[in-house]
Amino acid sequence: MTDRLTIDLFDPENALALAGQQEINLKTLSRKTGANLVLRGQELMLSGTATQVERCKNLVGLLGPLWKVGKPIADVDIATAMHALDTGRQGELKDLRDDIITRTRRGDEIRAKTFRQRQYVKAVRTHDLTFCIGPAGTGKTYLAAMLAVQALLDKQYERLILTRPAVEAGERLGFLPGDLQQKVSPFLRPLYDALYELIDAEKIPDLMERGIVEVAPIAYMRGRTLNNAFVILDEAQNTSSAQMKMVLTRLGFNSRMVVTGDVTQTDLPSHQMSGLKVAERILKNVEGIAFCHLTSADVVRHSLVQKIVTAYEKHEKNSPSESG
Repeated sequence: MTDRLTIDLFDPENALALAGQQEINLKTLSRKTGANLVLRGQELMLSGTATQVERCKNLVGLLGPLWKVGKPIADVDIATAMHALDTGRQGELKDLRDDIITRTRRGDEIRAKTFRQRQYVKAVRTHDLTFCIGPAGTGKTYLAAMLAVQALLDKQYERLILTRPAVEAGERLGFLPGDLQQKVSPFLRPLYDALYELIDAEKIPDLMERGIVEVAPIAYMRGRTLNNAFVILDEAQNTSSAQMKMVLTRLGFNSRMVVTGDVTQTDLPSHQMSGLKVAERILKNVEGIAFCHLTSADVVRHSLVQKIVTAYEKHEKNSPSESG
């Protein structure tokens, strides 16, 4: 027996927000629930078994806070709503959406998209040192940068320091053209992107000149004590164990550090152990240090990225010798 249900979405713009481009979200909802969805104007018609229709109705309801205000819905929003529904965490889903990290200069709200991302954000807020390990596209660097820039704007810290190993350049920056800023810029692009979201582009050079925002390769951290600073070490899987220890021990008074990386994507020589892996093994039980792990389910880029990450994870489990 086929059950049928019609949901009034109240407004054509709401319907477009829920449906997505070329009704991609409706196809996703149908695939995940087994229900058939047909959109006519602002009416969404569901059909299928009673269980399928009920599940789809509940999912559409959980997504309501997004489509009712015309916000685009991504795969990760649907996946998180499904996870909340399956695990009885609907209340936590509301908390996740209400927890706004910051707003961009355009007024867009920045928030965690998944439960694990929110755990990561909470860890950064409550720990002086947080490690976040996960694949590309999970927002680990972006969220850290957003939290750091907002903390700087709120005057919680005097400086924002962005650093990463320049392994891609062989760490031989002296052979690259330009001054230090020009040499390291290509390796810090993801961090710059977050800066531009919150700070006027014309103000950033002045902040750098005054040392309020500093970007530098990891080698330039040696011999320093980083007080009153929010420090982000990105691409930490490319540090050696000695480099990782050196950076971690730079942490000074009233400072916070976030270390991000993807242990499956190291550019180090095959014989060299990643400093990020070593740090996790040594520090995982140290009080005051948080370790957060994101997975392919937390990917917030194009839906294909999640599938690519999952396929590689599966391959590397079956062929560990090829994973680096």
